[in-house]
Amino acid sequence: MSRRRHSDGDDGGQSHKRRRTSEPIEIEDRLESLICRVGEKSTSSLESNLEGLAGVLEADLPNYKNKILRILCAVARLLPEKLTVYTTLVGLLNARNYNFGGEFVEAMIRQLKETLKANLYTEALYLVRFLCDLVNCHVIAAPSMVAMFENFVSVTQEEDVPQVRSDWFVYVVLSSLPWVGKELYEKKDVEMDRLLNQIDGYLKRRLKTHVPMLQVWTAEKPHPQEEYLDCLWAQIQKLKKDRWQERHILRPYIAFDSVLCEALQHNLPPFTPPAHMPDCQYPMPRVIFRMFDYTDAPEGPVMPGSHSVERFVIEDNLHNIIKSHWKERKTCAAQLLSYPGKNKIPLNYHIVEVIFGELFQLPCPPHIDVMYTTLLIELCKLQPGSLPQVLAQATEMMYMRLDTMNTTCIDRLLNWLCRGHNGGQRHQEPGLQ
Repeated sequence: MSRRRHSDGDDGGQSHKRRRTSEPIEIEDRLESLICRVGEKSTSSLESNLEGLAGVLEADLPNYKNKILRILCAVARLLPEKLTVYTTLVGLLNARNYNFGGEFVEAMIRQLKETLKANLYTEALYLVRFLCDLVNCHVIAAPSMVAMFENFVSVTQEEDVPQVRSDWFVYVVLSSLPWVGKELYEKKDVEMDRLLNQIDGYLKRRLKTHVPMLQVWTAEKPHPQEEYLDCLWAQIQKLKKDRWQERHILRPYIAFDSVLCEALQHNLPPFTPPAHMPDCQYPMPRVIFRMFDYTDAPEGPVMPGSHSVERFVIEDNLHNIIKSHWKERKTCAAQLLSYPGKNKIPLNYHIVEVIFGELFQLPCPPHIDVMYTTLLIELCKLQPGSLPQVLAQATEMMYMRLDTMNTTCIDRLLNWLCRGHNGGQRHQEPGLQ
C-alpha cells in the first residue's frame, strides 16, 4: 500500500500520527474487500485471483492474522454460495502456512459451538459444510471428518429429545455429502457404509405425521411433494450408486491439486454435539416443493430429475442466494441470474420453482410475502424475453391445480396476483393478464 509523503507544514507531526493510526484500519478494510469480492466478475480467471489473494494474505499474516481469521470465519458462515471459493483460498494459505491453517480450523470449531449454542442452525450447517470441503482442499484429514459425522448421527440414539433435533444432525451429514462424499468413501468406505446404514435405520423409524400439513398440494401427481429428508436420502442414494460423481458444484481447488496435495493436514478436535436444552429451537421439517420437471422446459438444457443430487445442489444454492440478499431485491435478482453454471441448466425454471417454493412454504415463508413479488418483478425486468413466459407457465399450472392446493397457499397465491397487478407486474408478466 502506497504511503503519502510527509508534509513540511506546521501540523506535519499530527498529520503523520493520524496517518500512522489510520493505515492499519485502511489495510484491514482493504483485506476485507479483497476477500469478500473474490470470485466475482473479473477480467482474470478465478484461479489466478485466488492465487494472487493467497499471496497478499500470506504477506499480511504477521501483522493482521487475527483480522484475516475473523473475515474468513465470517464468510464461511455468511456466504455459502461461494463456499468452494473460500475453502480453496484457505487450502492455499494452509499450504503456505501450516500454523495458520491449524488456527483457522480451531477458530471454525469455536464458531460452530457458538452458533449451535445460539440456535443459529442454518449458519452452523454452513460451517460444517465448509469444514467438509476443507477435506477436499487437504486442510482437514478425512478420518476426523468421518468421526465428527459419527458423533452427529449418534444423536439419533438419544432418548427423550425432539425428533427435529435428530433430523437436523442427520440433515447436516446428508446435505454435506454432495461436496465430500467421494473423498470420504475413498478413505473410509467401511465407516461411511456403517454411517449410512445408521441413517437409513433412523429414517425408517422416524414419524412423519407432519407431512400432510406441510404439503402445498394433496395430489401426488404430476409431482410428488416429498418430505425433505426422504427426498434428500433418495438423492444421496442415487449419488452413491453413481460412485459419488457430481457435476455441478464449482470446485476451483482441482486446479491447485499439485500444490494442495503436498500440504500437511489437520485433525478436527473431538466434537460432541451440545446436549438438548429446553430453549433449543431446531429448524422445522419441510416438504420439497415441485412444480417443474424435464418435460416442462421445451428448449435448451434439461432440468435434472427430482432425485438427482444436482437438483438438490442447485436449489440449495438458489435458496442461499435469496437468504443472503433478500433485503436488496435488485442485487438478489442479479445474483440469481448470474448463477454459476447457468448455461448447463434451465435456470429460469429453477429460480421460479424455488421462489414459489419459499412463498408457499408452510406454516410460513422464510421472508415476508411482498419480497417475493418485488423479486419476481426485478427478475422479469432483467430477463424480459424469457422469464415472464416461465412465470406465465407456472401461473397456469397453479391455476389448473387449485382444487388440490392447500387453502393457505391459495390465499398467498391470490395475494401475489393482486400485488403483482397493483405493482405493475401485469405489464411485465403476460401470463397474468
